[in-house]
Amino acid sequence: QVLLMESGGGFVQPGGSLRLSCAASEFTLDYYAIGWFRQAPGKEREGVSCITSDGITNYADSVKGRFTISRDNAKNTVYLQMNSLKPEDTAVYYCNAIFGWYDYWGQGTQVTVSS
Repeated sequence: QVLLMESGGGFVQPGGSLRLSCAASEFTLDYYAIGWFRQAPGKEREGVSCITSDGITNYADSVKGRFTISRDNAKNTVYLQMNSLKPEDTAVYYCNAIFGWYDYWGQGTQVTVSS
């Protein structure tokens, strides 16, 4: 049973854009804080961006000014708009939903930035 699913990854050239989606099933995201994380080969998983239930956002320094996180509670989905992509953004991107002791992870979506 998949409760949280990412989509929108793919292959893009440097400078390009992608929009990732994180959709929930079986539960509503309204009260959850949502985080986007990524893990590149041979590296530890790192936080990219997060958004609270109130819409407060935060970004890693490496993506500030290039990535934008947003949520659409009507669609039960959180988005990560990624612009000006760089090869170092290549990774598997995961979304995470947290509310109290409820903690869900998606299975990840691959983003590859290469010329």
